[in-house]
Amino acid sequence: MVAGLAAGRSHIDDLSDADLTAMLAAGLTVTTDAEEALAAADTVVICVPTPLDDDGGPDLAAVKSAAATVADHLRPGMLVVLESTTYPGTTDEVVRPILEKSGLTAGVQFALAFSPERIDPGNPTYGLRNTPKVVGGHTVHCTERAVDFYGRICDQVVRAKGTREAEMAKLLENTYRHVNIALVNEMAIFCHELGIDLRDAIEAAATKPFGFQAFHPGPGVGGHCIPIDPNYLSYKVKRLGYPFRFVELAQEINQRMPSYVAQRVQDLVNDAGRSVRGSTVLILGVTYKPNIADQRESPSRPVARRLRRMGTNLVFHDPYVTEWEVDGEPVPRVDDLDHALATADLALLLQDHSVYDAQTLSRARLLFDTRGRVRDGTAEVL
Repeated sequence: MVAGLAAGRSHIDDLSDADLTAMLAAGLTVTTDAEEALAAADTVVICVPTPLDDDGGPDLAAVKSAAATVADHLRPGMLVVLESTTYPGTTDEVVRPILEKSGLTAGVQFALAFSPERIDPGNPTYGLRNTPKVVGGHTVHCTERAVDFYGRICDQVVRAKGTREAEMAKLLENTYRHVNIALVNEMAIFCHELGIDLRDAIEAAATKPFGFQAFHPGPGVGGHCIPIDPNYLSYKVKRLGYPFRFVELAQEINQRMPSYVAQRVQDLVNDAGRSVRGSTVLILGVTYKPNIADQRESPSRPVARRLRRMGTNLVFHDPYVTEWEVDGEPVPRVDDLDHALATADLALLLQDHSVYDAQTLSRARLLFDTRGRVRDGTAEVL
């Protein structure tokens, strides 16, 4: 990956090769030599992965390793910022002690802050510059150092009271979305039983100019934030001795959706007079967001896993993904979308890439639309 970046090849959707080439020409360097990079740095931003461990808690191994590397080269006057999403208290309780093994004190000889990343992959409107940047420092001086740094690259910098408040802001943003997605997902299940068009109800409710924000049901939640981040907050609350019931319930509901979608597929195929076992199901879209290639935590995999257990023959189409596998077993990719729609026993729309317009989807023999793309009564809609 480092060699590719150094050669001007981008591996993410929101940064083109041309963008990267321009950055390299302007002085960007990419290296695996930490000593060389840190020797010339006045500011260090730690933005490493924070996945969940086997017990569902935060795995801070990469954060600790990065902090230890920085500590080996820490100099007076440096600014160190943690951007990796984690539970409140990580910057002060985990990162600071590691850095202070250098013999320097945070807030005195060096500045320490937390600033959550707020990148929304595929968003054509908001990017790094025009999305307000939250920062919280170990001290007031640390906050101002971080404000000065981010103010050079972001239009607006928002000061939080401290590192814990900045850490909590990130988790609050994503937990808010997680809980509200779970609400409409559970509503989708019982509205189907009651014969209510939930999406029509959501559109009606969204006309209220205050007090309501529209969320929409789907086959589950995906990405690097919503399925993961609320667990950090739940982990922290559990350490206080009681459960965070809202988050745990939301997690249960959202994790249930792939199985529910698979069951609806089985019911639809059976109602059409065929057995789901041996039927061909065409999965449309396997990424976690529309019009990007990112597959992290995509609900398409648990849906496919469930359908395989039912005995279906799976094929997939995605304009952004050339190869796809589930549990190490490849799923065949179709190139001729029109032919696949016309011949599959059921087409299952899991991600509404723009290529899947209503006219294209109308060619399916039987369509289950989990994204509300087709609303004319010709498809089964989640």
